[in-house]
Amino acid sequence: MSSSATSQVAVIGLGSMGYGMATSLKRAGLVVTGCDVSADAVARFVADGGKGAKTPAGAAKDADIVVSVVVNAAQTEAILFGKDGAAETLAKDAVFISSATMDPDIARRLAKQLEATGRHYLDAPISGGAQRATEGELTILASGSAAAFAKARPALDAMAAKLYELGDAAGQGAAFKMINQLLAGVHIAAASEAIAFAAKQGLDIRKVYEVITASAGNSWMFENRIPHVLDGDYAPRSAVEIFVKDLGIIQDMARNARFPVPVSAAALQMFLMTSAAGMGRDDDASVALMYAQVTGTKLPGAK
Repeated sequence: MSSSATSQVAVIGLGSMGYGMATSLKRAGLVVTGCDVSADAVARFVADGGKGAKTPAGAAKDADIVVSVVVNAAQTEAILFGKDGAAETLAKDAVFISSATMDPDIARRLAKQLEATGRHYLDAPISGGAQRATEGELTILASGSAAAFAKARPALDAMAAKLYELGDAAGQGAAFKMINQLLAGVHIAAASEAIAFAAKQGLDIRKVYEVITASAGNSWMFENRIPHVLDGDYAPRSAVEIFVKDLGIIQDMARNARFPVPVSAAALQMFLMTSAAGMGRDDDASVALMYAQVTGTKLPGAK
C-alpha cells in the first residue's frame, strides 16, 4: 500500500465538495491532481498549489487513487468509461473511489466492470457539506473489497472524520446513503412546511426557530436549513435538484422492492414543484418559498 507521503491522487470534480476534498488531500501531504469540466476550477486549484489535468484520463495517468466527486451515476460512468475516461490510463491495482449518490445496483455494475480490468472500486458516498470537506471531516459510507480499502486508506484518512466500513462489495455504501437521503429530503420538506405555516399564522419566525431548536420537534435539517429562510438567502449550498434526483432514486428502489414510501414520495413532489417553479438550482430550503408562493405567505426573500 502506498503511504500517505507518496500516494498520488486524482480528484475529478472540483465543485464545492470536490474542491474541499482535494484541499484536504493536499494538506495531508498527498500529491493531488485536480480535474473538472470548468477550466477556471482547475486553474484555481493549481494556483493553490495542486496539479491540474484537462481530462479524467490525464488525471488518472499517474494516480494510485482516483476520487470521483460528481453528481450522479451517469457522470461517474462517463468519468470512468467515456471518452478520455479514467479507466483508459488508470494503473493496474489502483483504486477508484466513487463519491456520487446513486442506485446501489448501478454501483455494483460499475464496480464489476472496473474490477474486471484489474483495478479496485470503492463505493464511498459522502455526507457533511462543503465546510467539512475542506476540513477533512466528512462522513464516508464505504463498501468494497479489503484490497480497495487498503489502497484507498491514505485518501480516506485525509478526507474523513468518520469512516464507516459497511461491507465487502460495492452497493452497500450506496444503499446506506440512500436511507440517509430519504430522511434528509423528508426533513427539509417538513422543515419548510413548518416554517411557512408558522409565517402564515403570523408568528415571529425567528422566535419559532429559537423555540423549535430547543424542543422535541427539532431536526438537524431544521436547524441547518431554516436560517437560510430567515435570512432570505437561497444561494445554493445544496440545490433543490439534488433531492429531485435522490428522492427519485428512492422511489425507483422502493418500486422494485415493492416497498411503500409514501412520506418520501410526498417530499419528492414538493421538490419537483419547487424545481418546476424555476428554483431547481437554488438552495433546497427554497421549498419554503414554494409553500409561501402557493399560499400567499410572506417570507424573507420572497419574490
